[in-house]
Amino acid sequence: MSTPLNADPAANALIKSSSPYLLQHAYNPVDWYPWGKEALSKAITEDKPILVSIGYSACHWCHVMEKESFENDSIAAVMNKYFVCIKVDREERPDVDQIYMDAVQAMGQNGGWPLNVFLTAEQKPFYGGTYFPPEAWRRLLLQIAEVYEQKRDDVESSAQQLTEAIATSEVIKYGLVDKDHQYSVGVLDNLYEKMAQHFDTVRGGFNRAPKFPMPGQWSLLLRYYQITKNPEALRQVELTLKEIALGGINDQVGGGFARYSVDKDWLVPHFEKMLYDNGQLLSLYSEAYSATHTQLFKEIVYQTIAWLETEMMSEEGGFYAALDADSEGEEGKYYVWSSAELDSLIPEYKELVSKYYNITEEGNWEHGKNILHRRITDAHFAKENNLEEVELQSIISRTNKILLDARNKRIRPGLDDKILSGWNGLALKGLTDAYKAFGEAKFLSLALTNAEFIKTKLVDTNFRLYRNYKGGKADINGYLEDYAFVVDAYISLYEVTFDEQWLSLAQSLTAYCLQHFYDDHEKLFFYTDDSSEALIARKKEIFDNVIPASNAQMAFNLYQLGIIYDNKQYTGISRDMMAKVVSMLESESAYLYQWAKLYIYQNTPTAEIAIIGPEARVLMQSLQKHYSPNRIIMGATKASDLPLLKDKQMLSEKTTIYVCYNKTCKLPVHTAEEAITQLE
Repeated sequence: MSTPLNADPAANALIKSSSPYLLQHAYNPVDWYPWGKEALSKAITEDKPILVSIGYSACHWCHVMEKESFENDSIAAVMNKYFVCIKVDREERPDVDQIYMDAVQAMGQNGGWPLNVFLTAEQKPFYGGTYFPPEAWRRLLLQIAEVYEQKRDDVESSAQQLTEAIATSEVIKYGLVDKDHQYSVGVLDNLYEKMAQHFDTVRGGFNRAPKFPMPGQWSLLLRYYQITKNPEALRQVELTLKEIALGGINDQVGGGFARYSVDKDWLVPHFEKMLYDNGQLLSLYSEAYSATHTQLFKEIVYQTIAWLETEMMSEEGGFYAALDADSEGEEGKYYVWSSAELDSLIPEYKELVSKYYNITEEGNWEHGKNILHRRITDAHFAKENNLEEVELQSIISRTNKILLDARNKRIRPGLDDKILSGWNGLALKGLTDAYKAFGEAKFLSLALTNAEFIKTKLVDTNFRLYRNYKGGKADINGYLEDYAFVVDAYISLYEVTFDEQWLSLAQSLTAYCLQHFYDDHEKLFFYTDDSSEALIARKKEIFDNVIPASNAQMAFNLYQLGIIYDNKQYTGISRDMMAKVVSMLESESAYLYQWAKLYIYQNTPTAEIAIIGPEARVLMQSLQKHYSPNRIIMGATKASDLPLLKDKQMLSEKTTIYVCYNKTCKLPVHTAEEAITQLE
């Protein structure tokens, strides 16, 4: 991936962009424009339909379509003659992507990227699809141009109907009505049973391919296990996390998880690495370690954080968005190995390492190459090969370093070096969760560096959050997901530092959302700020996907802040939001996991833990290592005006822990062990 440094007459209008994805297309013969007034006005002035092509930097098939079609002079000539062509980075403009993805799905087609949608000059969609081979794309362009010219009234009528459909409120579309949600563990049991029907009980995850890690679903199952002690729920979580950790989806040598596995065995990844996956997986593996003390989970957290720091962190402290799947035009080339390469690099340990990583002469990937993966744990492998586990790990550590050094000399995959606030929020939360589980000072140091970066580079003096940052510039208004994940991360950071500036910042960002995103009539949040560019629809994000829905996370944040600040408005809004979706919990279990976690929190006792005294942080670290997710921990070395801390004091001149439920406290204690007993 190359980023042009200066304007060039051979380039199109994308040359002025900061997005690496748009810059990849800056020298296409297509007369591309970024989404904005210039292109939209041009469509109206020239009375041309708009072609919006949406993708992202790490998207393999986006690169394929660019190479086959957008770099083809004759195809580009057709695009330029009949259309105003707009390129959109879906990671910078998820609001645009959301609308036109809905449109394509409303046409009865599968969504995906690249997403290519044809609009009227007024931005109303009338046809679309995903990847098209070059000749099919050429034919489609000519057909669309002909229909637009000869049957304009029909096109505009169809586009108007489709626009009305996608602009329909989500509350109306999904029949969301306020419903009293008296807690029933039966709701959770039914939700679990529905999920369990699709478990892969051999390789973990769900019984289908491709396989996505979906961290939020396994995090929910951990909480379900904590309530019900259902051993099968815990077994499936442990199995899934073990298989993901051992599989090719996890970069065994360098750390970091790929986007998904194309097969059922977690072996063959789609090699792109996304920040949002890795941030969430840090949280999940850290929580799972606290619940199970499985050594493999600890190793994964440490390796993933090392990768984040080494490959994904900017000098200023922000985390980059993604690493490409391709290098030298070939997917996965950077990550795979031939047996012969191991002969030359690690001859002494070639046989052992080949067995450990399942490397064969013929290869398990294309062109005789191997994707490194494991099938059994180190303890099991050491026993099978008459080695001490410590000895095995020493050998693997040394050989991994040799392989990594050799790999670093290859041409690297492209780095999408834009920094996105919401994804940084997920990474920051992952770091704080890792610190809770392991107490590793380095994890907290990285978290504080990142938190300071977000605060200084992405938040303005009015507590408006920006979506993007690159080259010293942040210029896109944040979306609800950005606020939701940053607020969640700052609350978590407070819990491991007791520094109230992070809590105050979380509250200020939340107040901004209530003023500029909240729909008081429907009791949910819009995805876009009320001062952002007006599109043909203003959407509300309800359903969880690979990342939690922004409304679900905001409801979660409001619940936590409502308890911390004793703010009944916050907890009331959170309960109103839950009431909108509770009727769908069982029927849409796969896509409402964050709502289900909130359902548990709102309807089972939330522990309010206050720690007062000079050893507050030391005791906090001990408490955090114990898996008890439905809790809020606050502390101070001296007086604080926070409601849960106010009027509480040390007893017997010792740091004191108060475990409370609904503001009613148990007897104060002085050790983490005593407090954990009270929690249980």
